[in-house]
Amino acid sequence: MTQEPSTLYAKLLGETASITWKELQPFFAKGALLWVEPTLDLIAVAEAFAENREAQVAAWLKSGDVGKVSESKALDLFERDPPLWAVVVAPWVLIHERA
Repeated sequence: MTQEPSTLYAKLLGETASITWKELQPFFAKGALLWVEPTLDLIAVAEAFAENREAQVAAWLKSGDVGKVSESKALDLFERDPPLWAVVVAPWVLIHERA
């Protein structure tokens, strides 16, 4: 049985965009950029942030599956310039590398 996506999930999916690291650098400088490991569904993570699901968000932060973009990750993204996906859940911009 397939579960239908929530209205919020669909809204966030519609607001997700392909973006370059160069475009994200100002958000990195502000400390507002969160890396989401590609093993996670970016939209599901954004939905959890938007719905303030504290336990789930805390678990991802603790495991390192979600977290602020480190300087080493920023340098890696700058050097490789891979295609990225981003979605905004104020005050955060959540990103991950496109498969």
